[in-house]
Amino acid sequence: MQQTIYTVMTSDIHERLLTLDSHIDIPWPDRRDFEAGSAERQVDLPKLRKGGLKAVCLAAYIPQTRLEPATRQQAWDRTQSMLEVINGLAGDTVSVCSDTASLREAVMQRRVAVVPAVENGHALGGELDRLDRLAAYGVRYMTLTHNGHNDLADAAIPLPALGNDASLHGGLSSLGREAIARMNALGILVDISHAAKTTMMQAVDLSARPIVASHSCVRALCDHPRNLDDEQLRRLRDTGGVIQITAMSTFLKPKSQGRATVDDLAGHVRYVADRIGIKHVGVSSDFDGGGQIEGWADAAQSYGVTEALLRAGFGEDDLPAIWGGNFLRVMQQSETA
Repeated sequence: MQQTIYTVMTSDIHERLLTLDSHIDIPWPDRRDFEAGSAERQVDLPKLRKGGLKAVCLAAYIPQTRLEPATRQQAWDRTQSMLEVINGLAGDTVSVCSDTASLREAVMQRRVAVVPAVENGHALGGELDRLDRLAAYGVRYMTLTHNGHNDLADAAIPLPALGNDASLHGGLSSLGREAIARMNALGILVDISHAAKTTMMQAVDLSARPIVASHSCVRALCDHPRNLDDEQLRRLRDTGGVIQITAMSTFLKPKSQGRATVDDLAGHVRYVADRIGIKHVGVSSDFDGGGQIEGWADAAQSYGVTEALLRAGFGEDDLPAIWGGNFLRVMQQSETA
């Protein structure tokens, strides 16, 4: 009986929150099943409704390929096609939002708010002026890299299959530095998830606006190259940025310790809040891109994250910041560029 009451109370709290998941991939090729829902998707409209998720950043993920003219063009072509699909989700129950005001308005109207994003600067195909086109599609953040170095920057995980050494640029390339300046001007957040530490530290110093890590975890708790160490977290704090702890099991705990749970995710949130302040941390799933943990296997189970955060010692007043408020603050700051 006590557990039932606790669950109902958590459900009530969760429903009052503006819940935002800052990183979700879209399946590709598109199957046109977002509205109706599909067992093959972790995120679709029915699951978002069931899990009380009100806003999502949907990412056009571009896999890293060799840095050659043909593959660069293929990356750009795929990017445009994916963003057209994301923008095409707009309808009676979904709003595609390119600013925080329209996102909040959509949530007030009980519409799911979708924010377009791009994962991997390879999407530009090496052409800086294509950032303007991304802005026209409503893109609000772009990761500088994915796995594998690209024209903009070094990645946290080099890909030997693409001929990668440990480093290609020593962090940012000259094109990457120009890209950050243009992203600042266009209001596109610089996302350093997947970036090498050298890239991240240089990006923080260079960017005129706070940066984000849309789907990363804490290296002190799980020694994975995709995670941020304490020095990186402090730089994030000092420049007003935010890290969105993500539901990727291998980022949350070593594989040898078994599958991660929502409590492991909440533990990473707790670590960041204790070290650099609750203003600099949020949550993301990386659903349909590899994210899945016990207790948060798809968008329909999002209530479980709220329960885990409460078990980790966060109060009801802390939850709005973690569940989207911090990310929206940084997003809004970029709009004033």
